[in-house]
Amino acid sequence: MGVSLNPATLLSGQGLNVSSVVSQIIASEAGPLTVWSKQQTTLASENGALDGINNDLANLQAAVQALADPDAAFGSQLATTSDGTVVTASADGAAIAGTHQIVVTGLATTGTLYSNPSAAGANVSFLASGQTTGDVKLQVGGTTGATHDLPITQGSNDTLTTLASYINTQSTANNWGVAASVVTGATGSQLALQSQNTGSSGALAIVNDSNTTLSFAAPEGGANASLTVDGQPFTSATDTVTGAIQGVTLSLLNAAPNEQVQLTVAQDTSQVSSAVSNFISAYNSLVSDINAEYKVDPTGVIPTPPLESDISLRSVQSSILSDAAYSITGNGGLVNLETLGINTADDGTLSLGTSATGQSLSEILATNPSEVQDFFQNSSGTGFANNFATDLTNLTNPTTGPLNADIAQNTAENTDLTNSITNLETQLAAQTTALTSQFDTVNATLQAYPLLLQEVTETLGTLGSGTSSSGSLVSSEPTLTSGL
Repeated sequence: MGVSLNPATLLSGQGLNVSSVVSQIIASEAGPLTVWSKQQTTLASENGALDGINNDLANLQAAVQALADPDAAFGSQLATTSDGTVVTASADGAAIAGTHQIVVTGLATTGTLYSNPSAAGANVSFLASGQTTGDVKLQVGGTTGATHDLPITQGSNDTLTTLASYINTQSTANNWGVAASVVTGATGSQLALQSQNTGSSGALAIVNDSNTTLSFAAPEGGANASLTVDGQPFTSATDTVTGAIQGVTLSLLNAAPNEQVQLTVAQDTSQVSSAVSNFISAYNSLVSDINAEYKVDPTGVIPTPPLESDISLRSVQSSILSDAAYSITGNGGLVNLETLGINTADDGTLSLGTSATGQSLSEILATNPSEVQDFFQNSSGTGFANNFATDLTNLTNPTTGPLNADIAQNTAENTDLTNSITNLETQLAAQTTALTSQFDTVNATLQAYPLLLQEVTETLGTLGSGTSSSGSLVSSEPTLTSGL
């Protein structure tokens, strides 16, 4: 499109609107910038959609892996007991299915030790008459445990209150595992010692007491938990018992020496059901997002989805639909998703329902757990989840995955467009500078035109009529020459 100018304005002294003229010229050459910018917007929209579906694929890959990994959902074990008030249990993947008989004969206890009541109170010296020092030795951990010396000094730690403080300080500094306090009852004050550990390592005893009036009651507690598992005796320093049954942790709650509690270890089918539900959810999200790319509004009111014509997306859709229809042979008739009560809708999404025999997945799991596992995974790697996982690994490959390849191509095209835009903008900027300079010069000339015309007119006006020296009239009209 040409640049429009008004001749009357040009010759009136107003000159040119240089900025407008230059802008019109540059605009006529900047057309590709708009085209390239639209192309970049399209590429960004496509990559955004591709990223979203790639994220769906990653989520589906994680859900499928949970069904393909023998140590994940299918490796989860559940331990239950017939009397949860006596003992509860948890199991890990190393647990072996089976039943066991447990008898809890005793719980682990902390050791306690009390001095006999002192009617004199907690703040009166307990040193023997005439003595300024004494000694008490505390043994922690039973007859083979460590013995800790408690030297008594008059005015320092010779009362129940100051001795309790001294013991706490030493215990904290040297990790004795003992807490001391003073309790007061109707018959007087007592030094109370309590182990901070259960089991035999927390047994307490006074093995020496010299030059004091202290005396101590018999120690209590400091015993290991005791139980039998299938008739075999076990002891534990705490009420949490490991190692008695492979992969099982027992939590002892109450002693019941006359009761046999049955413990059952079996596959945790709730974990399998949860993993299948996660798979269905992830699969449906992917299918729904792909389907959305093919919903074209015939009226054109709603823009066409960015990936509607993407061949790679068609390939991904075909692959996952094929994977969902995968079938094995034999396996007691549990050969595909439909036989597990997982149904496929017309739009390709999945839902939990019932099988042709009227059974739900939960019911099938309860009666055929091993066949369900063999359908999803097996040692030969031909299970449903094994096959699906392999395909998803290919589909999500950072380099060769079809959607990642599209993203890489779009990114390269966007880079090329950015370079082209930058180059043209640089070129137009330089051209703007040059044109502005050029038209500024022209404009200066046009603005000076009326003044020049006036000067010429005035000059010509001074060339009026006159007489020669001879007195004859001389014409005032100029003589035009061929060179004028």
